[in-house]
Amino acid sequence: MNVTSRLALRLVPDSLQSQPVFLCIDDTMVSTFGTKFEDVSKLFDHAAHNGSNYLNGHCFVSIMLCVPVWNQQKVSYLSVPLGYRMWQKKESKLALAASMVRQVMPELCQKNVIILCDSWYVKQNLVSIVDEYPNLDLIGNARSDSVIYDLAPAPTGKKGRPAKHGRCLSIATDFTLSAEKVGEYYTGCRRVLTNIFGTKEVLAYVTSPSREGGTRRLFFSMVFPSQLQFFCAYQEKAPLNQTGNSQMQYIPLFLCSFRWNIEISYYEQKSFWSLCGYMLRSRKGIEMLVNLINISYYAMKIFPYTEETFFQYRDGSVQEFRFAISERIRQQVFYANLVQNIETHIKSNIIAKVLKQLCLKHTG
Repeated sequence: MNVTSRLALRLVPDSLQSQPVFLCIDDTMVSTFGTKFEDVSKLFDHAAHNGSNYLNGHCFVSIMLCVPVWNQQKVSYLSVPLGYRMWQKKESKLALAASMVRQVMPELCQKNVIILCDSWYVKQNLVSIVDEYPNLDLIGNARSDSVIYDLAPAPTGKKGRPAKHGRCLSIATDFTLSAEKVGEYYTGCRRVLTNIFGTKEVLAYVTSPSREGGTRRLFFSMVFPSQLQFFCAYQEKAPLNQTGNSQMQYIPLFLCSFRWNIEISYYEQKSFWSLCGYMLRSRKGIEMLVNLINISYYAMKIFPYTEETFFQYRDGSVQEFRFAISERIRQQVFYANLVQNIETHIKSNIIAKVLKQLCLKHTG
């Protein structure tokens, strides 16, 4: 994880060194067809497509690093997965994710690092890690029933301890949604206090597909727009590259979209890289194989950026580039075998005649 972090950071050009990098945290389920695997258990999976929300298998916690690179004069974030850890019930997924973040943070000490995660990980057990590093912040989705408070009122001068926070807020009635859609949703924003972040003020965003009714979602951001030195005009994708003065306050919310890259990584590794196809029984063996697959996937992600010969594959999928590399390997193997098999004088003469005829045919 540390080595892959260092390799990814080398891809950041000097002109983008001030830009933040993102650490995406999530977990994924891998279904197994037996009970002889070590640490296999019944797991709840809200995205399961087997007719039930439960599956028999393993859960892996992983982190992904997103670093800024130039792509056709636009800032594009390259997302590279760093590693997997199998979840065991003796340790919570929050603690496991926190240990993985601590593992790589020494490599990121010179960067402004922002953790991106979903509502499962926006809990005090993980949020508390932000206090350990001055360059670390967090943006994430939160449970809609999270308790949030208004800011503490100004001191009144009366006797007694001043209030630590204001009244309890409701995402349904205390957030005024924007008159027009911000991206795909109507959005409300205000500074709040919540027990998850202790005494720190955070930005709370509430989004809804419609101004009246509709399901409302809650997001928290420890990052404020004034802290982001972000070149919005050079961003590769909307809505960041369309942000004007009226929407600058929503930049932290837009950054949540980078978290989706870890879901894409899960899909590609499961569908095309045999992440679910392990036939090892020990936990250590499974972890090693899964991380070996991840390293191979990672190598195909960064190779077009480290070797200019393959720059045309930067915009393509990892699978397309892997296929192109495998085709070249097959060609090299074919030529190597051909040379080994024509060592005798008789075979060499036959091959020479065939090649001569081919040359005459093409020149003619």
